[in-house]
Amino acid sequence: MKRLRPDQDVFGRVLLDHLDGREHAATIIERDDGFVDSEPPDAYFHPFRRWQSVERQALRYVRGRVLDVGVGAGRVALELQERGHAVVAIDVSPLVVRVARRRGVRNAKVLPLDEVDRSLGEFDSVVMFMNNFGLFESEAKAKRLLRRLHGVTSARGRIVATSSDFRKNSPPEHRAYRRRNKARGRMRGQIRFRLRYRRLETPWFDWLFVSPREMEQLLRGTGWRLARIIRSRDAMFYAAVIDKEPPAR
Repeated sequence: MKRLRPDQDVFGRVLLDHLDGREHAATIIERDDGFVDSEPPDAYFHPFRRWQSVERQALRYVRGRVLDVGVGAGRVALELQERGHAVVAIDVSPLVVRVARRRGVRNAKVLPLDEVDRSLGEFDSVVMFMNNFGLFESEAKAKRLLRRLHGVTSARGRIVATSSDFRKNSPPEHRAYRRRNKARGRMRGQIRFRLRYRRLETPWFDWLFVSPREMEQLLRGTGWRLARIIRSRDAMFYAAVIDKEPPAR
C-alpha cells in the first residue's frame, strides 16, 4: 500500500482518537464480498504483559538492529527500545506515525514497505507483528518484498512475523471466501478489503493470511528459510522465525 492521504488515513485516525481519549473509536473492516466486521484499537496499546503468549515468546528471537514494519501504536517498538534495541519503525499512515512518536518511539517514519532500501542502514531483525505478514499482500509481491528485505539485512538477518492459519476453526463465511479465492486463482488467505471510520475510507487493498506450509512455499527462492513456528493453543495464530539461508559453498 502507498502512503495514505488524510481522507484515507482510517487506522491512524482511530488510533489517534483512542490515544486522545475519545470513546468508541473502532476500525470498520469491509471485505469485497460484503462481509463487515469491526476492530477496537485497545490491543495496539497493550503493554508487554498483556500481549498474546505467541508474541511474547516470539520477541525472544529478535536481535540486533530492528526494522518494525507496520508500527501501529508503537507497542513493539517501545518494548524493543526498552530492551536496548535500536529500532526504525515504518508505516504508510502519517497519523499512525504521529501516535507512535507521541508514545515515545524514537525513530518512526512514514514509509511503505515497497520503498525500504539501504538508505535506512542495515538491519539484523525485521518484525511484523499483529498479523503483519499480511502486508506482503500476494504471492508475487511477497517474493519481491522478501528479496528486498534480504538486501537490507545483515548476514545473520532474521524476520519475526505473525500470521493466522484460517484452516483452523474458521467460521463458514470465511471458509466460503477461501473457496472463492481458490476458484479465482488467488491464494486462499488473500483477503481484499478496505477500512472505514466516520467519513474516512482507505482504498481497497489485499492482506495475506497463510498457513506455515504456504509460508514455506513463499520463502522458496527468496534467500529465506522457515526456522521455527510458535503456535497459539488453538493453533490458528502463530509466529514464524525466518532466517537467511546459509550461503552456497
